[in-house]
Amino acid sequence: MGQNKKITRRSFLGRTAGGVAGGLVFPAIVPSSALGLDGRPSPSNRVVMGSIGVGPQGSGVMGNFLGRPDAQVVAVCDVKRWVREGVKKRVDDYYGDGGCAAYTDFRELLARGDIDAVTVATPDHWHVLAALAAVRAGKSVYVEKPLGVSVAEDQTLRKAVQEHGVKFQFGTQQRSGDQFRQACELAINGYIGELKEINVWAPGSSSGGSLEPCPPPDGLDYEMWIGPAPMVPHTPNRCENSLWWFNSDYALGFIAGWGIHPIDIAWWGGGKALEGPVEVSGTGVFPRDGFCDTATNWDVTLKYRRSGVAINFTGLPQRPAWDARYRRTTGHGTAFEGTEGWVHVDRSHINVSDEKLLKVRFKDSDIRLRRSRHHAGNLVECILTGGETVSPIDESVQSDILCHISDIAIRLRRPVTWEPVSERFVDDDEANRMVSRSMRSPWRL
Repeated sequence: MGQNKKITRRSFLGRTAGGVAGGLVFPAIVPSSALGLDGRPSPSNRVVMGSIGVGPQGSGVMGNFLGRPDAQVVAVCDVKRWVREGVKKRVDDYYGDGGCAAYTDFRELLARGDIDAVTVATPDHWHVLAALAAVRAGKSVYVEKPLGVSVAEDQTLRKAVQEHGVKFQFGTQQRSGDQFRQACELAINGYIGELKEINVWAPGSSSGGSLEPCPPPDGLDYEMWIGPAPMVPHTPNRCENSLWWFNSDYALGFIAGWGIHPIDIAWWGGGKALEGPVEVSGTGVFPRDGFCDTATNWDVTLKYRRSGVAINFTGLPQRPAWDARYRRTTGHGTAFEGTEGWVHVDRSHINVSDEKLLKVRFKDSDIRLRRSRHHAGNLVECILTGGETVSPIDESVQSDILCHISDIAIRLRRPVTWEPVSERFVDDDEANRMVSRSMRSPWRL
């Protein structure tokens, strides 16, 4: 791209198209926009995007790419007609044309050879299947959190990303926040002393929801929405609002859906202290009736045998609370506790035991984490330059697994030990059966 003389996937596709359509006559006048003379990068230096799942979250993610001069959104996909048509209009209005294609089936979008990358912001049970199909089609991916609804899904996607050499960005956008990187670098470089524990908390899940069957709304492809999950009658809460987040057919609840954000920061800043076998124990509160069946609250400890460091992972009632230890009112966050101080971070603040910590000038010998100032832009830049994203597949799988093994422990109601090298529970067949889940035919990994 740019002045690079090597043959890129885009240039190869262009040459192939030219060979097939050898009889075409090209215009004598090339628009200035095609050369990048209007201030916008030329097409060869733009990442062509498609968006799979464009509900409230997916539309927001797509918007982060829509506003970038080095990217262009050309296609959207959603199983809800009113959603995809509305988002298609948004894209067309933004570019001032009618060029955005709209699809019900993501496989049709992925069959397009002109698309370089896609966003995946479907319900959780579709995340990995859609991302897998994209990766296997040679497209880079931005996948909303959490990653998979099982450890096996995470592992399969990781293998595919590595084999196909595409770029991967996880939707853990806190890694693109300066205060989160600063907190992690203070912890990982020992500025709070020897790390002893990490406190992590997130909002708990919801309960309730009707189980009374009713017809799907006009314009919803219910068969495609269900996809790999068990086929059941449509109910008022299943597809039309966000309660699916809290039904285990489609998600793990907020122990993963929200919890992945502060857990990922704990993983990022924990460094070598979070290596080796980890003992997982804790309790969870589960609804007894209604549509929602994931843990409304939880209290889990993940203790690493080698370092002795413990992650205390808590799901709170869905309201902010005052934390006297960190002198903050917050509903989520990550706090690193060391022998000489602590650093706490959430989306509004970084808070420290001693204000001097905020003035630390890192040394050349310190570990410096990858920097990103725009999570969507970071993926685009890495596609264009070949760099590593701030939320790459290997690290994303490891942090996502922490949510899975926490959920498994509270569902079993007993301690389990996870071995991160083999990615199996130690001498525990019952727990190991829970690292994967079956899919409704014909869907499979």
